[in-house]
Formats: sequence, structure tokens, C-alpha cells
Amino acid sequence: MLVTLEGLDGSGKTTVWEALRERFPAATFTREPTDSWYGDAVYRSIESDDADPLAELFLYTADHANHLSSTVEPALADGDLVVSDRYSDSRFAYQAATLAASDAGIDRPLEYIREIHAAFSRRPDATIYLDLDARTAAERSGRTNKFERDGYLAAVRENYERLIDAEPDRFHRIDATLPPADVSDRAEAIVANLLEE
Repeated sequence: MLVTLEGLDGSGKTTVWEALRERFPAATFTREPTDSWYGDAVYRSIESDDADPLAELFLYTADHANHLSSTVEPALADGDLVVSDRYSDSRFAYQAATLAASDAGIDRPLEYIREIHAAFSRRPDATIYLDLDARTAAERSGRTNKFERDGYLAAVRENYERLIDAEPDRFHRIDATLPPADVSDRAEAIVANLLEE
């Protein structure tokens, strides 16, 4: 089973990921961007305010493809539970917002990015969405890079809502304004229930 953690910057995904790692130590825990050289290229792009948005999308996509082939698919083939801190939905939400605000000329960027991934990606079995408003997310994350600004994060949040509307059965929403321990407890309960099913 592939379980992914999604939400805006500052929503507490890494905290939840670490709590799940303690609760389910036999599972495979991973994240995107990865620590591969593909992921290194993504991080360099994140830090560059003038990165081309279309080129950046394909850096993320290359990292995702490598992540699938080197980590996710082998672990799933072994029957492991895989928990990923960010996955394809992050790309759909974030890069669609980037492309929409650019002059790249891509109509319906969310659909465009989903179509690119449809040819090779694996859909998560379940996604835990840590729901947080854009302003709080920007404050928590410190607004340290181009992806952590209020207006941009508001567009990203709208994209997440569109993804949830399209697949409501896959997403499990948690209010990320709750105390961190409560958020982690709820996430652990969700994963435990999924495994029982």
C-alpha cells in the first residue's frame, strides 16, 4: 500500500511522517524531492527565483520517475507499506500554480501535469491531506523561498481542493491547525485503519 502525505508548506507533513515512522517501523519511508542527484537539481531550482517554470516541472517529474523505479515500486513489490512525504499531488498542486502564474502558455496546467504523469506514475492508495490556510502556512514556513508566499500558497491550496473533489475517497483530511500531537495521532489512526482493511 502506498500512503502519501500532502499539504502546504508548514502544515506539519514531516512531523507526521516522523511519527508514522515510529509507529510503523517496518514500513518504507521516503519523500519527494528525493536525496538523489535528480532531487538535488530540484532543490537548486527551488532556490532560484528565475527558474523556468516548465523546466522546473520536468525536473520534479524526473525525480518522481526515479523515485518510483528505485524506491516505491520495489518496496511495493516486496509487500511493504510505503509512506511518502509529498508525492505526485504536490506536483499537481504546486507546479500547476507556478505555470498558471507564468507566461509559459499552458492552458489548464493542472490537467496538463496530470496527463504527463498518467503515462508512468502510480496512484497512491490513500493520501493524508494536512489542511492549513495559506497565511498560516506562509508564517509557519518562514516565507524563505518562492513557494512559501501567501498568494502563491492560496493558489496551491485551491489546486489541492480540486484534486480532493476529483478523488474524495482517496483523501483523508486532517485539520493541521490542531496541536501537532493530535495531528499525528489522527494520521496514525488513519494508517492503522487502512492496514486493517
